[in-house]
Amino acid sequence: MATAGKAASARKAAAPSALIISRENRWLKDFRLALRGGVATTSGCVGVEGLHLVEEALHSDFMVEAVLASVSGERHLERLATLLDRADRSSLRILHTTDRLFAGIADTESPQGIAALVRVRTASFDDLARPPSGSAPFLAVLAGVQDPGNVGTILRTAEAFGATGAATCASGVSGSANPFSPKVMRASAGATLRLPILHGVGLPVLLAQLRVSGIKTFAAVAHAVPAGSAAPASSSHVLSPWEVDWQQPAAVLVGNEGSGLPGDLERSADACIRVPIAAGVESLNVAIAAALIFYEASRQRLPGAASVERGTATRGLP
Repeated sequence: MATAGKAASARKAAAPSALIISRENRWLKDFRLALRGGVATTSGCVGVEGLHLVEEALHSDFMVEAVLASVSGERHLERLATLLDRADRSSLRILHTTDRLFAGIADTESPQGIAALVRVRTASFDDLARPPSGSAPFLAVLAGVQDPGNVGTILRTAEAFGATGAATCASGVSGSANPFSPKVMRASAGATLRLPILHGVGLPVLLAQLRVSGIKTFAAVAHAVPAGSAAPASSSHVLSPWEVDWQQPAAVLVGNEGSGLPGDLERSADACIRVPIAAGVESLNVAIAAALIFYEASRQRLPGAASVERGTATRGLP
């Protein structure tokens, strides 16, 4: 008990604590903007809500500016105690408010009473091209994926199947949902706080950088032949996921839920990938199709995969 008391006292002294009782409080306005508004605060912070995401934020390399707990959410502070002790003490605020005021800033229907403001930073292209693990880059490029649930799910499965980074950009037809918005972060189960993500770069610039860096681009398509292409369905330009050598540096391009990738982008990619589906089925949800491609890439990239028989020989690209 004495040890716990000393830890609590140290935490209280290091991280200023305050009770918020007015909805006009500056901190509450920042949380409302970041959570309900889904945009960054003037200090560049985004909002995360719920115990799991707050834990992930405190585990991450990002700076946590403030943690807000409601009366019913106070119980979560005990579980977060060790992480709060390790956080940057120079700027962290631990704030308290009523359940009613917390409900007014929360983005969920049944809030858990715990949220945080996190100062995220997007990755650079060099971060994506040179993974710290030293492995070959394996990237997910989201071009015009608008639905936050799809963006979050794609990032979550990309991380689960060994992607070394991701990029989100507009496709020329539509923009991509912000990977650091509350809805995307919830759908990603915290992957956006762990996976290096390059956000907002122009797609032509990104493709040029990938080409110069020797990273092959594979466009995920729903049709057998790239739009506007005269290539027959048997062309090696359209591959099934298991026909690609995923041990080489590679980027998977996935497009808008309705219109897919622009035709010129499909034609400029090193190859197109199509997940075979049963006759009569028009297409797969973009997040499901991406997950199937990521799974095959993961299967090949696992240690020892080179010695595993993969049926038909996988094809690299010149």
